[in-house]
Amino acid sequence: MNFGTTEILLIVAVLFLLFGATRLPQLAKSLGQSRKAFKEGMREAEEEEANVQRAKLEAKAPAPQITQMSDEDLMAEMRRRAEAKPQ
Repeated sequence: MNFGTTEILLIVAVLFLLFGATRLPQLAKSLGQSRKAFKEGMREAEEEEANVQRAKLEAKAPAPQITQMSDEDLMAEMRRRAEAKPQ
């Protein structure tokens, strides 16, 4: 749906008639704030979904039993846990 110059001018003229010149900046500001809040909410929802997926993956991976590991595997596991430890 492409709007030409005439259509855009007509829409702007109708907006001026409906809302007046003083209310249009307020309307544009509120639309911008709504758009920003919507994008932030979508970003937070995506982060939450990623955290849930990460938690599911961590819950599924059982910790290896130390008594069943060789010395090399034990050292590799200790290094992995030390690197993954939050600072």
